[in-house]
Amino acid sequence: MSEFAPRYQQIAREMKQRIEDGSWPEGTAVPTEAKLSEQYGASRVTVRQAVKLLVEEGLLRRVQGSGTYVQESKYEHNIYELVGFTEEMQKRNKTTSNKVLRFEVVEPDPFVAQRLGLDEGEKVYAILRQRSADDVPLIVEETYLPLRLFPDLTYQVAEDSKYAYIEGKLSLAIKESFQEVIPILPPEEIRELLGLEDAAQPILKVELSSKLADDTVFEYTNLYFKSDEYKFTITATRAR
Repeated sequence: MSEFAPRYQQIAREMKQRIEDGSWPEGTAVPTEAKLSEQYGASRVTVRQAVKLLVEEGLLRRVQGSGTYVQESKYEHNIYELVGFTEEMQKRNKTTSNKVLRFEVVEPDPFVAQRLGLDEGEKVYAILRQRSADDVPLIVEETYLPLRLFPDLTYQVAEDSKYAYIEGKLSLAIKESFQEVIPILPPEEIRELLGLEDAAQPILKVELSSKLADDTVFEYTNLYFKSDEYKFTITATRAR
C-alpha cells in the first residue's frame, strides 16, 4: 500500500500487521476507539474507518454492546454428522451456555404438526434458545418436540443438551436427521439475539427433522447460524 494512501488505510495496514504477527491474538478485544486514536495520532472518525475496513475484510468483528474483537477461525460444521452444539463446542474446548428465551407447551401450526407427524390436537414443546460459546452468541435455535414423547421435559433440560437428555436419561437411540441449509436475511429478533449490527448481513438457516431408531420423528428445529462464525463442509465421495 502506497505511503500516499489515505490515513485510515495506513492505520488499517498497521492494525492488520498486529493481527498477522500475533500481537493481537484471535478472539481478543482490540483497543477502544479512544485508545487507537491516541496511539495512531488520528481522529476517531479516521480510526473508525480503519476498523470498518478490517471488519469488511473479515479480520475484525463487532459484538453489539461489547466491543470489537479479532476474528477467530470459523467453526467448521460438517452437515453429514448429527452432532449437538454442546458436543461440537466441547471438542473445541469452548465453554457453552444456553439462554432459554421461550419454553412453552402449545398446539403447533399445521406445518410443524405435519413435519412431526402429529395427530390433530397433539401438543408440542416450543423452545427458543440463544446458544453461546465463550459468551459469544453463535446460534439461535427454535425447536419443537412432541409432548407425548417427552412428558417430563423441563426448563432445566432445555438449559443443557437435549441430545444428552434423550440419549442419556431416556436411553433412546437417535438415528438421523434431514437438514436443509438456506441463506436468509435474519428477522429482527434473530438479528438482535446474534448481535448483528447490519440488518443486511445474511445468515445461514438450517431446517432439520430428526428421527429415533424406530423412525419416529422427535424434533423439528430451525437453527440460525452467524455466517461470519461458521462454515459448512461436506465430504463428497465419487460414485463408482
